[in-house]
Amino acid sequence: MSAQNRSLSHKVEKLDPVRVTFLAIAHVLAVVGLFNFTWNAFYAFLVMYAVTGLGITFGYHRLFTHRSFKVPKFIETLAALGGTLAMQGNVFRWVAHHRMHHAYSDKARDPHDASRGFWYSHILWVCYVDRQRDKVENLRPFARDIFADKTLMRMSSDTFMVAIQIMLLIGLWAIGGWQVMLWGVWVRMVAVYHATWFVNSAAHKWGYRNYRDADLATNCWWVSLLTFGEGWHNNHHAHSQVAPAGRQWWELDTTWQLIKLLRVLGLATDIKLPPALAFDPNAITAPIDYGRKLVNER
Repeated sequence: MSAQNRSLSHKVEKLDPVRVTFLAIAHVLAVVGLFNFTWNAFYAFLVMYAVTGLGITFGYHRLFTHRSFKVPKFIETLAALGGTLAMQGNVFRWVAHHRMHHAYSDKARDPHDASRGFWYSHILWVCYVDRQRDKVENLRPFARDIFADKTLMRMSSDTFMVAIQIMLLIGLWAIGGWQVMLWGVWVRMVAVYHATWFVNSAAHKWGYRNYRDADLATNCWWVSLLTFGEGWHNNHHAHSQVAPAGRQWWELDTTWQLIKLLRVLGLATDIKLPPALAFDPNAITAPIDYGRKLVNER
């Protein structure tokens, strides 16, 4: 796609003042929280980081978006709650956007097109809205299974997402005071935001590759540490429908360990695995700036 056509395709995006204002407030409160540290607040942060981070990686991503395994309905509901508490959008919209990302990876119709630069794919894409794209009738073809699930659709509203966040906020404040609330809600929320966004930005720019794919996805070890294994992004793009993201022995994937634990307990079934020896060892390279290299080659 030419630069002119790419530019024209983005003119429908509009800066959303509500999103920008919320993100600004969230970051300010997170900074306030950093200056009001207590150990109880930090423990609340760790617990809620795990709950909401795995809600995204285990729930929104590998379970609902890619259907890489099956679990009982009560675990689906808990996973959807954890993902919803991350405040990254409801499950219906998140799944549709992520499937768009795989269908049009690093091209104009990718919601967080990494070829538009690090900051766009990291945070600016959240600040803009394409209201035509985000109409229910346009999202539905990408998330028909979610749309057909009455429980998930009842949870797929901004009202529900905000309501349960407020309930968590009040509950943490009542249990541990305002420092616990700041760390368990605002510091945690902003930390999970940036961890998730690094998958869209850093893991499309820095790292190495096990597979020779046309998109910009890379394997970035430090993103994987922050995101319970999601940073092995080149692996994931090569076989997006499988449950594990790691391929090499050193590619730690915490989300996959959780899935394996549920399998041992008889709670995870129909787990999809990558083809044996599907990766090309000759394609593994030293860490370089793949994003810049490939963009310049286009």
